[in-house]
Amino acid sequence: MTETTLAAAVSEPMPLADVDLADLDNFTDEVAPWRMFHTLRHQDPVHWQPEEAPNSGFWAVTRHADIVRVDRDPDTFTSTRFVNLEEVDDDQMKRRASILELDGVRHRALRSLIQRQFGSGVINSYSDFLRGLTATTLDAALAKGAFDFVADVAADFPINVLARLLDVPPEDNQQLIDWGNRIIGHTDPDYADVLLHSEESEQYRDLPFRSPATLEVFAYGRELARRRRGGDGTDLVSRLVNTTPRDGVPLSSRDFDNYFLLLVVAGNETTRHTISHSMLALLQHPEQLARLKEDPSLIPTAVEEFLRWASPVYHFRRTATRDVELGGKRVKAGDKVVMWFASGNRDEEVFGTPYALDVSRADNDHVTFGKGSPHLCLGNLLARTEIRIMFEELVPRIAGIRLTGEVPRVRSNFVNGIKKLPVEVALA
Repeated sequence: MTETTLAAAVSEPMPLADVDLADLDNFTDEVAPWRMFHTLRHQDPVHWQPEEAPNSGFWAVTRHADIVRVDRDPDTFTSTRFVNLEEVDDDQMKRRASILELDGVRHRALRSLIQRQFGSGVINSYSDFLRGLTATTLDAALAKGAFDFVADVAADFPINVLARLLDVPPEDNQQLIDWGNRIIGHTDPDYADVLLHSEESEQYRDLPFRSPATLEVFAYGRELARRRRGGDGTDLVSRLVNTTPRDGVPLSSRDFDNYFLLLVVAGNETTRHTISHSMLALLQHPEQLARLKEDPSLIPTAVEEFLRWASPVYHFRRTATRDVELGGKRVKAGDKVVMWFASGNRDEEVFGTPYALDVSRADNDHVTFGKGSPHLCLGNLLARTEIRIMFEELVPRIAGIRLTGEVPRVRSNFVNGIKKLPVEVALA
């Protein structure tokens, strides 16, 4: 869909009464989510969204400024009561909590375990490896002429990077991808072993995402930990099993399981979907692809626009710890407060022409990774580097590229994912 068509479709008024952010089917449509966000930002930017039982509803926060306020204030809006829309009891929280569901000292201590591995010094040292890996991925895909950009490029590249960080063999890559699909896609019939909130999912209620695939990931991670415990490796698993957090509290076996699961899922899914959405955006805005071909120095700036445009994670949830006013609404202690990052990334108060893809957009204040938040995405520099190198390598190689089929989306209001992106390319 072109910029003009999308902007017109989004600005067409959607009655507030028709907005339903809890209806997952709304998120399989290319336009519906953006129409809902547009209505909310303009008519009810802190909006009470009812949900079906067993959930109890949430406040939808859709303006950039309010999202930033919530994200920066963990004392008032805590992560410790869970960060997804599913409502869990205290026992489930203890069993399922990852670093995402922590605040304060313990959160900082667990981040610090692997923070150096995602710092600029280490990431910059990967540049040659990443460029070589990108070339290998693109060589294989482009040789086909026609291919699925998601499977052959967007998923293949970041999973190889994750395999390197975990120090696992490339032959495990497809298994890692499948696990991510099954876990993150727990609301999509094409991916889920057991759909969230189905009767069958009750037997998996104590597992992250209520997914039986997590048991397979746990087993895989525990075997890696067994082999590396007591060693001197610098991979992420070795860091987790051989380093005591700076608060002096060692990782429990459950801490390790949930940390490892997060690395497997987050280490692939978000970068993959950003690359997919970015390529689709360039297909829909060929003049922007032409600009990158004419001036490759724009690519680092374009990366920030790709991240804004893609918004690979629709939302994260917090829970109010006290009664507080937000956007003119009275939020009560215990209420779910949901930051819709995707909406913040289209806020007209922050981004001129928010429905235009502009690879030269300056001062791109997107909230894709969080903004000034204690929960700022640990892997943000790695993701930026992967995306930059991918398009630095891809753009000069193609003389033309066109879409050859439908672009199905993941049935989820959490991950903004593309399942398939069939394309045909002409080489430069």
